[in-house]
Amino acid sequence: MFKLRMPSTTQILPDRKNPIPVPKQHFVNGNPIVGPFSESMEQIVLGMGCFWGAERMFWSKSGVFSTSVGYSGGTTSNPSYEDVCSGRTGHTEVVKVVWDPAEVDYSQILRIFWEGHNPTQGMRQGNDIGTQYRSAIYYFDENQRKIAIASRDIFQEKLNKGGYGAITTEIKACGDYYFAEHYHQQYLAKVPNGYCGLGGTGISCEIEPLAKMEAD
Repeated sequence: MFKLRMPSTTQILPDRKNPIPVPKQHFVNGNPIVGPFSESMEQIVLGMGCFWGAERMFWSKSGVFSTSVGYSGGTTSNPSYEDVCSGRTGHTEVVKVVWDPAEVDYSQILRIFWEGHNPTQGMRQGNDIGTQYRSAIYYFDENQRKIAIASRDIFQEKLNKGGYGAITTEIKACGDYYFAEHYHQQYLAKVPNGYCGLGGTGISCEIEPLAKMEAD
């Protein structure tokens, strides 16, 4: 049983040789989903539970250039969906968000993240149970790290007042990001009535302090 704990080194599945092929263009906006992206763009990798619903929250945000879903935070190279769901790769389901900071700032991306799921549930999100559903922020630079931690602390105060427990979100530098299979990419645009098990806490994440941090 690998649902609620990270696998040990003896339990990790072996690497796969070849990466999973993905479409070149975003199904919704037609932009590339595979980099490299313009240096003017920023990107972040976020785990919020099932990545279908998480991706939809971001592609609809003005200023977001591209999104894709994949696997990160684990050990096995080039895992398949079945590999990840086994609990034996260490990965979580994630969405990569690429945005133009001239149109939308990082604090707004984080607000969607915090309000879009319940970050206090550990190795699950609602009825979706397993290590692949854990909450995560995988950052790309020191500024992103600093603001992610500040946003967590701000939201924790709000959650405390709302009767929620401690945030369990994993915050660390982004390592390898492996694209999920083509049918997962922009899934809820292809299947509008498809499953989405995400649900937030109903508590707003105060954004003003984060915006001030970015301005400093």
